[in-house]
Amino acid sequence: MLSLLVLISGGGSNLRSLLEASEDAEYPARVVAIGADRDADGLGLGEEFGIPTFAVNYGSYPDRAAWGDALLEQIRIWQPDLVILSGLMRLLPPRVVAALSPNLINTHPAYLPEFPGAHGVRDALAAGATQTGASIIVVDGGVDAGPIIAQERVAIEAGDSEAALHERIKLVERRLLVQAVLDIANGHVNLKEHSPA
Repeated sequence: MLSLLVLISGGGSNLRSLLEASEDAEYPARVVAIGADRDADGLGLGEEFGIPTFAVNYGSYPDRAAWGDALLEQIRIWQPDLVILSGLMRLLPPRVVAALSPNLINTHPAYLPEFPGAHGVRDALAAGATQTGASIIVVDGGVDAGPIIAQERVAIEAGDSEAALHERIKLVERRLLVQAVLDIANGHVNLKEHSPA
């Protein structure tokens, strides 16, 4: 059974999909803890699904490195097989990435390497693209630059708002994430083969 620790910043819609999938006894992964970099709404899913939660508030630390060290300390308590960044809107310090990779994956609302960064949906619209997508990657030292595990295209429709497009992407992201975790748990995806150079 693959043990998962999921890090969030917001409502945790991808996290909910994982929690619902893991309620199936046949699904070979379980979320052991949920963490956040703030008092995120998605931490409420912990109570709903009976999963321990923690917050390492970024604003409580003098810099990103100190915050990362505190976050890593919390993660290590749970000894997860896989750490998932699911809407965590903060770059992990290099020391944290080095400690966890390649067992550290991220969801991103674009068809990487197109539109990396915090505003992938907005950037796709601003570029006048006709399609974007969703990607699951192994986290490396770059910004959304790690090896791609899974991705799928999403069409951009005429008149799409950022919110409407993001909702359609999230549907794909959730499905890809649940499948990627299944593939990792079943050995169909070997993260060591996807390890950043």
